[in-house]
Amino acid sequence: MSYSVIVVKAGGRALASNRQNILQSVARHSSDGVVFVHGGGDIVSEFERRLGVEPKIVVSPSGVRSRLTDSAEIEVYTMVMAGKLGKEIAAYLNKLGVKAVNLSGVDASIIKAQRKKKIVIVDERGRKRVVDGGYTGTITEVDAQFIKRLLELGVVLVVSPLAIGEEGELLNVDGDSAAAAIASSIHADKLYLLTDVDGLLLDGELVKSLTAAQALEILDKIGPGMNRKVMMAARAVQSGVKRAHICTGLVADPVEAADLGGGTVIVG
Repeated sequence: MSYSVIVVKAGGRALASNRQNILQSVARHSSDGVVFVHGGGDIVSEFERRLGVEPKIVVSPSGVRSRLTDSAEIEVYTMVMAGKLGKEIAAYLNKLGVKAVNLSGVDASIIKAQRKKKIVIVDERGRKRVVDGGYTGTITEVDAQFIKRLLELGVVLVVSPLAIGEEGELLNVDGDSAAAAIASSIHADKLYLLTDVDGLLLDGELVKSLTAAQALEILDKIGPGMNRKVMMAARAVQSGVKRAHICTGLVADPVEAADLGGGTVIVG
């Protein structure tokens, strides 16, 4: 592909507050090849509670927060992410005149993952515990060629962060991880992780830029939630993505704002 390719991931809270502006920003960049990965954890939790399922959010020893997805949660997660949210996002982009297609990572086995048999968490007393991994997956493979063929057709690909497991099971994969894996596999020019804060804050100050190596060295200084974004952005850059932006999704044109110097940029 001779044109630039970008991957944009918007977290659920940014989408809840500023969905139309985020998607309009994506549409403005649709002359590039665009893959849009969406989050939506808070909406998943809302629908779980409606259906009598209590969400289980756990923290790893390194401070990374994630959803512990059992058999009941994976059903709701699939319905909300690959059903409601993915289709709503594609519908709005199509309304803007963009040829948007929503697929989950399960479709055409775009994203393959290995089911986590056991995971280590830190409980409410600060003790490490080993628990069943449920239907949470670690990404092992992305079908870059299939994604590139869709982009060559002028399609904006909207990806819901589900993956297919080794036994054909549905697996929850983190949206930031999915976006970084896709960006790495297709050698995207830029990766944008849109969130509900300005970027990486250390001691109350916005960090404007880091190398990938510097970013990985300071992970233990970064709070839960942001540390995963920084880790995924840094790994993507180490895999060949030219620039990774961690920036706010709450402005009028988030992609443009990042290109003009907003947020935190991670480079090689």
